Amino acid sequence: MKDHAKSIRIGTMISASNGEAAKRISEIADLGFESFEPFFWQTTNKQNLEDLGKRCLEAIGDRDITISTLGMFGNPLENDPLDQDTLQGWKDCIDNAHHFGATVVAGFTGRVRGRSIEESLPRYKEIWTELSKRAADKGIKIAFENCAMDGNWQSGDWNIAHNPDAWELMFNETPQDNMGLEWEPCHQHVYLIDPIPQIRKWGSKIFHVHGKDATVRRDVIKEHGIFGKEEFVFMRTPGFGDTNWTNLISELRLAGFEGSIDIEGWHDPVYKNELEMTGQVHALKYLKNCRGGSFVNLQAQYGGGDPSIDE
Repeated sequence: MKDHAKSIRIGTMISASNGEAAKRISEIADLGFESFEPFFWQTTNKQNLEDLGKRCLEAIGDRDITISTLGMFGNPLENDPLDQDTLQGWKDCIDNAHHFGATVVAGFTGRVRGRSIEESLPRYKEIWTELSKRAADKGIKIAFENCAMDGNWQSGDWNIAHNPDAWELMFNETPQDNMGLEWEPCHQHVYLIDPIPQIRKWGSKIFHVHGKDATVRRDVIKEHGIFGKEEFVFMRTPGFGDTNWTNLISELRLAGFEGSIDIEGWHDPVYKNELEMTGQVHALKYLKNCRGGSFVNLQAQYGGGDPSIDE
């Protein structure tokens, strides 16, 4: 029987660049995570992804844990050696996602360095039209994370998919159905955008969600403004930030989202270092509760009707 609570799974990200992804899964698989997102930073380091996928699944064993998404983070639009490694990494992840059981490959769009979002669009279209077709041929969706990586509309080094106005431009250039977002509320809070209404507009394009939040220090903004000397926002582990994740998950369900929310750790200014996994396990329990807790099935008993109605 389908576990309807787990139509949205709660998991975490696992670094795969160092060849230790399967080992890390083994170490934390019994903490209650329901999914993992193995991810690479700029390069796969020429790992055999078919073998890595098999080892990751072996580490999961018979646990009710999935890998829905692989991450490949870098700049595939430029031509430096690491950028070319990133582009090849995208191709390799798309080709080998099925060995992990994954149906989504996610990461940054890349951008033309030092150029505006509009100036990056021709190169974006050139690269991602081809990669979109490669992915579609294998039943894979592509999801772009909405992180600015310290860039803005005018300039940046990594990503153009950090702003809803940019999404409009991007998906006009690549309107294919398998092109979407790896979305999280954190990066919208950083730019003082209310993240919740975005789900209503962009829900059909949200293929994967990162579990990361933010705390906006409104008192600092009033005195010092944004992006000044004083930090006005902190990236947070879910459960410690400003987002109402109960509302967020409800909006995701209403939008028809079925996938994973994988916690992106290693950013919280408090729950870090020796407190990192304490924070992540708190987030895991918190998000499961926001999801509605344990699934209660009364349909079998009452034949799918409403037991409160006296017929």
